[in-house]
Amino acid sequence: MGSVLSHIGQRTAEFFDSVGRLTQLYFQTLYLCFCPPWRIRLTIEQMVLIGVMSVPIALLTAIFTGMVLVLQTGTQLKPMGMKVYASGISAISFAREIGPVLTSVVLAGRVSAGITAEIGTMKVTEQIDALKTLGTNPISYLVVPRFIAATLMFPALTILAIAVGIGGGFVVGVTILQITPGMYITNIWKFLTLQDYLSGLFKTIFFGMIVGTVGCFKGFETGFGAQGVGEATTQSVVMSSILILVANFLLTTWIIQIFP
Repeated sequence: MGSVLSHIGQRTAEFFDSVGRLTQLYFQTLYLCFCPPWRIRLTIEQMVLIGVMSVPIALLTAIFTGMVLVLQTGTQLKPMGMKVYASGISAISFAREIGPVLTSVVLAGRVSAGITAEIGTMKVTEQIDALKTLGTNPISYLVVPRFIAATLMFPALTILAIAVGIGGGFVVGVTILQITPGMYITNIWKFLTLQDYLSGLFKTIFFGMIVGTVGCFKGFETGFGAQGVGEATTQSVVMSSILILVANFLLTTWIIQIFP
């Protein structure tokens, strides 16, 4: 019994220690974002890797999710003769929650893993130690560009994902549910407001921060060898996904209180 309690206590201490170091890295990064040198070229390169290269997987996820959402909603409303409202209801759900959260979780699997693997490999091959020897701050050189890129590109990708998801739902609504195009679009304009759209985009700013910070944090925490890189990559994806879901609940609660 004593060994079990000792193990639980050790794991709990490790958890809070990890949370503390992650929080410290976040605030250090946030501070260095406003301090020179401005690494614009590195930031643009990361925006391409994180944003442009993630467009296919983000849009594929969005279009099929939008199609399924409209199909399921319309099927449930059809017996009540209200299938025409499937477009508006689905658009609100996709803009507020499904689009931002699902897109961010999918991107976390690609972006967070890629960042962790890259920085973890640099640590294993002692490139980070070389940066310190040259007088370069690893956080400023490695973390800040990725943090800024993720923070900027997650909302941009979400804008595309929401538009494509609603477009995919339009195809299903017109072809399978037999809703007229005019009625489908009219109900979207009737139900979906700018506040719905902006509330979803607002949350993705924080989701991008989470993915950028966690990916870099796990990269710095990587153990030695190929096994260490693999374990850190897996932990990065899991932690990013969980934190996105937790943050989504907290942010949604806060937004609803301010904009009921």
